[in-house]
Amino acid sequence: MKSAPPSTKFRILPVVMILDLAREGLTVSAIARRTGLDRKTIRKYIVQGLEPPAYTPRPPRPTLVGPFEAYLRERLQAFPDLSARRLLREIHERGYQGGYTVLKAFVRSVRPTPVPSFERRFETPPGKQGQVDFAFFKTTFTDEPEAERIVWLFSMVLGHSRMMWARFVARQDLSTVLRCHIAAFESFGGAPEQILYDRMKTAVLGEVEDPDQPGRGIAYNAKLLDLAAHYGFLPKACRPYRPETKGKVERPFRYVREDFFLARSFRNLEDLNAQFTQWLVQIANRRRHATTQRIVVEHFVEERPHLKPLPAGSFNSVLALERRVTRDGMVSVAGNLYSVPDSTRRRAVEVQLTAETVTILEDGIPVASHPVLEGRGQRRIATGHRTQPPPPNSQTPRAVATPATQPPGDTVTPRSLAIYDAIGRRLAGQPEAVR
Repeated sequence: MKSAPPSTKFRILPVVMILDLAREGLTVSAIARRTGLDRKTIRKYIVQGLEPPAYTPRPPRPTLVGPFEAYLRERLQAFPDLSARRLLREIHERGYQGGYTVLKAFVRSVRPTPVPSFERRFETPPGKQGQVDFAFFKTTFTDEPEAERIVWLFSMVLGHSRMMWARFVARQDLSTVLRCHIAAFESFGGAPEQILYDRMKTAVLGEVEDPDQPGRGIAYNAKLLDLAAHYGFLPKACRPYRPETKGKVERPFRYVREDFFLARSFRNLEDLNAQFTQWLVQIANRRRHATTQRIVVEHFVEERPHLKPLPAGSFNSVLALERRVTRDGMVSVAGNLYSVPDSTRRRAVEVQLTAETVTILEDGIPVASHPVLEGRGQRRIATGHRTQPPPPNSQTPRAVATPATQPPGDTVTPRSLAIYDAIGRRLAGQPEAVR
C-alpha cells in the first residue's frame, strides 16, 4: 500500500493529534510543547476542526486539436451532422498533425451522441445478397440558385463486403430503377444471388394471395422480374415496418449525408454525380468498415468471384406508353421532351421505353429513337427531325449529323476551260489555239 505524500501527512496527522489532545483537556501551550508546533497554528486547527482535503482541478493541457477548435465548433454549428472522419480530412488539409481518437473525443464533447439502439446483425456469405433503396436529398444547384431541387440517391450495397454503388437521380420511376440496376451490375462485374428491397413502389406492388401456399405473397413489378430473370437474381421484399432488415443499405445513407453531401455545392445533377463518384471511389469504398473491420474494396475483391456472371446480351425489356405529340413536335417521357420528325402526322403515338432508349412509333412504325436523358426538364432534337434551322436564341440541344463521306470516283477535279477547248478542237480536226 502506498503511503500518502509528506505534505498530506503533515496536514492530516497533526490536526488529528491536536484535536485529540485538546479533547483530553491539554492547554494550547502544553499541546505546542508536545507537538513542536506554533501556538497560533494549534489555535487555528482547534477552531477549524478536521476538514476533508480540498483538491483543485488540474489545468487543461494543450492538445493538437486546440488550434482547430474554433474551426471545428463553427463547422459543427453550421452542420451538426458532419462526421468526425470528414472533419479529420478537413483539418489535415489545414495542418493538423494529431490522430482521429482525440478529434473524435472533442467532437463528442461538442455534439451529444445519439442514444444507441440494439439490433441483431445478419451477416451474409459472399455473393449471397445485395440491398437496394432510395434516399431523399434536397439541394440548390448553383446553375439554378433560385430553385430548391429534390434528388434521390439510388444505392446498391453488397451484404458481405459492403461494396457500394450509388447514383443521384431526379426521379424514382421504373426506367431509372432498371437503368441503375444495370449500371451497378456492370460496375460490380456480376449480380448477387438475391436483392433485398424496401416496399418501393417501382419494385414491390403489394401483397396478394399465394395459390401455392396459404397466406399472402409478394407481387413484384413485371419489368423488375424480367430484369431479375435476365441477370439471374431473386428479388426479395423486406418485412414491413422492419427497416433494420436492410440496415446495410440504410446506414450508408447517413454516412453519405454527413461525410459527403453536407457543406458542398454542386452546379447541377451531372456535377453532383461527378463529385459523388470521386468520393465513392477514393473515400467510401476505401475506408475500413466499422463492422467488418476490413477495407471495403479489398473485401470486395474476395467477394467478386462469387457473384453471378453478367449475361452475354443486354437487357431490352420494353415498357410501352401512349403519348401525344406537342405543337412543336415533342413527346414528353418522364419529365423530358424528345423530338419526332416534322413529317409525323398523328398526335397520339406509342413510346417504347427501355433502360437506355426511348423509341417513338407512329402506326406501329418507329419514327424516332433517343438515348434516355438524365434529370428533368431537358429537350432533345434528333438529326433530320427539323427541316428549318434553329432560331439564334435556341438552347435546345440537337444531334449533329456527321457529314457523309463521298464514294470514290464521284469526286470531279476542277479543270481549266482551255483544256476542254483543246479537246474539242482535236476531236473536230481543227488546229489548237495558239497560246
